[in-house]
Amino acid sequence: MNRIRSFTTMIFSSCSYFLQWIFTAIMVLIGVLLAIVKWEMPLRFGHWFWANSIFWLMVKKVHIIGKENIRPDKNYILVVNHSSIYDIPAILTIIPRLAFIGKEYLIKIPIFGSLLSRTDYIPIDRNDYVKARQSISQSIEKAKSLTIAIFPEGTRTLDGRIGIFKKGFVHIFWGTSLDVLPVTLNGLYELKPKTRFNIERKWPVEAVIHPPIPNEDLIKMTDAEIVEKVRSVVLTSHKIYQPNGRYTLEGSKNAE
Repeated sequence: MNRIRSFTTMIFSSCSYFLQWIFTAIMVLIGVLLAIVKWEMPLRFGHWFWANSIFWLMVKKVHIIGKENIRPDKNYILVVNHSSIYDIPAILTIIPRLAFIGKEYLIKIPIFGSLLSRTDYIPIDRNDYVKARQSISQSIEKAKSLTIAIFPEGTRTLDGRIGIFKKGFVHIFWGTSLDVLPVTLNGLYELKPKTRFNIERKWPVEAVIHPPIPNEDLIKMTDAEIVEKVRSVVLTSHKIYQPNGRYTLEGSKNAE
């Protein structure tokens, strides 16, 4: 029985990946045309539509909790945990009008990299100090008109738990007057972690949007205190799912 389930899961995953790449390629072509004519509103809708469609092709939906914590007339520094290749589309289902900061190599991925370039993606080379500083400066400039999203762990988790936060978002924070918006993603590690091919659809996918942390509160803190404050908020709602469907909140010892 387990072999049959594994086989059907592999077939489903392969078909889903194929359809996702085909759909992404089509959306990239449409995005290029919209960018040429500088038609921004349909382009932003395209980001939202692409992101939701990626989950539809996996027969999944991102359940958004706390959307009332986002003011549409404000920009933020959005700080979110990193667990899966599907983190970016998950965030785009919430706020399609934003700029992501991430690894430089993602821009080089065929088709997907082209799509990222249409989403104000800011590549950062952590091995080159000069380039990294340029990326931070670029982020500060974009923050004048866009929400800036960053994965402070720097890479996807390998065990489902939230890793150590790096200080990159703090450097951006000091160059702006924006509030920090913590977001916790749940279920994406279980859906598709870094080290597994198959897509597992057993667990729900959700994005928990926490109340923004006011800029005026954070400027009273040191860099280390800001990092710890934001990470502690993200941890409060982070779920570690068990095979039986139950979960433990990583920020506490209580099982649900």
